[in-house]
Amino acid sequence: MRKITAGLFISLDGVVAEPQDWHFPYFNDEMGEAVGAQLGEADTLLLGRVTYEGFAGAWPEREAAGGEDAGMAKAFGDARKIVVSQQELSFSWRNSEQLQGDLVAGVAALKAEAGESAIGMSGSPSIVRQLLEAGLIDELHLLVHPIALQSGLKLFAEGQPIPLDLLSAKAFKTGVVHLVYGPAELPAPVDYDEMVNRESGQGA
Repeated sequence: MRKITAGLFISLDGVVAEPQDWHFPYFNDEMGEAVGAQLGEADTLLLGRVTYEGFAGAWPEREAAGGEDAGMAKAFGDARKIVVSQQELSFSWRNSEQLQGDLVAGVAALKAEAGESAIGMSGSPSIVRQLLEAGLIDELHLLVHPIALQSGLKLFAEGQPIPLDLLSAKAFKTGVVHLVYGPAELPAPVDYDEMVNRESGQGA
């Protein structure tokens, strides 16, 4: 079973929309290393249409330019890129294809394919949310920025609870915190009296 890792830039109040408008002042080498590590172990990228178009509009040119990030640009170009969209798409960036059929069933089939490399996701919040609800994401990397935007699309909307287990946490010099979560079981409900007993040391 292949692992799926998803990475998102997110504000303190949970906004993930339009990160190009608020994210860049917080970018540094620490964040670059974190993003590179999460996507660098993947030989397959799973992307929503909007995120894919952003990647396809930037990374091929960076690869051709041969600058500092040309190595990462080439890795993205060489990776298998699977795009989720309800529209029929055509591609000019190499190794790109469209996910066919149902999202959850299609991604479950990808996870079941042979191979040890991870499937990486970047952005694509609506797809991340659906895959979290389906229990298909193994690592959720949230780069929490120290800013409350107070408007914009949030990662989590109304719906059923999604329990998560904190796997790691690291604070960057910019105040960004890199949190990595994995799937977890929903904890058993605890009423007020039981909570008080636990706090006072009287619980089992």
